[in-house]
Amino acid sequence: MKILVCISKTPDTTAKIAFADNNTKFAADGVQWIINPYDEWYALVRAIELKEADAATAIHLVTVGLADTDPIIRKALALGGDEAIRINADSHDSYYIASQIASIAKEGNYDLVFTGKETIDYNGSSIGGMVAELLDLPYVSLATKFTLEGTNAIIIREIEGGEETCKVQLPVVVSCQKGMAEQRIPNMKGIMGARSKPLKVVEPAAMDTFTSIASFDLPPAKAGVKLVSADNPEELVRLLHEEAKVI
Repeated sequence: MKILVCISKTPDTTAKIAFADNNTKFAADGVQWIINPYDEWYALVRAIELKEADAATAIHLVTVGLADTDPIIRKALALGGDEAIRINADSHDSYYIASQIASIAKEGNYDLVFTGKETIDYNGSSIGGMVAELLDLPYVSLATKFTLEGTNAIIIREIEGGEETCKVQLPVVVSCQKGMAEQRIPNMKGIMGARSKPLKVVEPAAMDTFTSIASFDLPPAKAGVKLVSADNPEELVRLLHEEAKVI
């Protein structure tokens, strides 16, 4: 079985967020970059577990990014990927990114395509569905459990008020979230081995882009805390009603 895992680079959750060029670009100076947690902890680790159950399974990684993405994809190789493909492009357009991934997936004839449910910086949740459409494959989103029964996948996903169990024949595209697997840390053997694993850089296919970022805005600063004396409940009620407008 061949599995393609989509990997994205995102800022560490502790990074200080700022913007440049009149708030049209993310200020990357001094930012620590990581593998998008949904891609790493759930999609990639579940693929590794499937390989541990069947040694004949091959795990390929794909990312869309420039050379600064190489350390991220190398870490994914250290965790357990067999080889990686970096599409040499820089874009924030979901359709463009999905199209590049789909072009690689078509060439590789994969049985499974795993993505994280979203990236933690843009929260788009769109790549998996677009890739599935471009490949004309079934798509199951928000998966929390994934098992195989021969050539069929049994997938449990979250729905409003409960869970849904899906049965689908491979190949399939699946977006993964919490519950699919448990986070792993690369060991020294994996880190050393990742240095010699294939990392293929390919030029992007000619694709259209349909969206661009007009500007970024930070959330408004939090207002100061107002303290109300315990013997003045009328003032508390007035503030909740007139200023906070919650009653």
